[in-house]
Amino acid sequence: MTPPTAQPATSAATPSPLAPPPQRRFLALREDIPQWEGLFHGALCIVLCVGVWGFVTWGEPEQRILSYTVLPSPGETLAEFSSLWFDRALTRNTLATLWRVVLGFGLAAIVGIPLGVLCGCFSRVQAFFAPLSIFGRNIPVAALIPLTFSLFGIGEFQKVMFLFIASVAFVFSDTARAISDIGNQYIDTAYTLGANRRQVIIKVLLPLAMPSVFNSLRLLFGLAFGYIMLGELVTIGDVGGLGHIINVSMRRGPREHILLVLLIIPLVALAIDRLLFWGQRELFPYRYKGNGILHHGMQTLFHAWEDIAGALWRRPVPPLPPRSQPSTTPPPSHHESKQS
Repeated sequence: MTPPTAQPATSAATPSPLAPPPQRRFLALREDIPQWEGLFHGALCIVLCVGVWGFVTWGEPEQRILSYTVLPSPGETLAEFSSLWFDRALTRNTLATLWRVVLGFGLAAIVGIPLGVLCGCFSRVQAFFAPLSIFGRNIPVAALIPLTFSLFGIGEFQKVMFLFIASVAFVFSDTARAISDIGNQYIDTAYTLGANRRQVIIKVLLPLAMPSVFNSLRLLFGLAFGYIMLGELVTIGDVGGLGHIINVSMRRGPREHILLVLLIIPLVALAIDRLLFWGQRELFPYRYKGNGILHHGMQTLFHAWEDIAGALWRRPVPPLPPRSQPSTTPPPSHHESKQS
């Protein structure tokens, strides 16, 4: 009997013909990188951008690639920071801008979130508000400025209403989309367990949609922070906001103040975004891998409110009807009943 021919051993390192080609680690798709490496690449991008800025503005004004009237150098820009801080009241103007954004965007959230919840829950309500949503999301924001001037004047109320009109359609539509994306299996399960319509909305749809709603609000807040630059074209008083500083510097100078404000705005917006992202992680740790500090606090407050509301508005239980007392008189005997 002929012994079987020995087959060559296949190396374990030989890739399968159906497997994807090996890739280098630096170019791997969707690879999770350490935090220090992400910070390093971000810092490298900033250094390269500042290096390009310094290169095109290097040397004497007449020998530069870009002249001083077009773009000042990084050193010339930083040298004007003290005048921006003291002469232009940088702190007060920054706080004024932030206060306007908080009021306008907060009003948009107060109005837009309930309307979005109603539209995400009820198709007829969504069809009714669809024209307003499409109009608000597609109208040019700059076109709202003369309209708000004519309706609300040029004071603080105009800036708040400008931000409200510019933001409420996005808040409204994103909230409705977050509610609509919840699967019907959650609604069917709630109805099977005996929940009514109000309980399905409050205890099923809203908790499931709130992580997406909060994430949308965090991103839209940065958009509203950019809109306020347009709303501060015309101001009353010496505290006009960061947008007012840019407009005045364009007309009177110095141009370094424009660049400084353009650098300060992203830094302030980034700080606020990181603060909101921390709150987002702590409110929804099951979604964004946080510690859940705010989540547990909100649960405690919610349960306390339910206990207080139940104690204050508890329906009185109707008293039971009185039971008939048994008679203490003994029944007549058989002999007595026969004689009668």
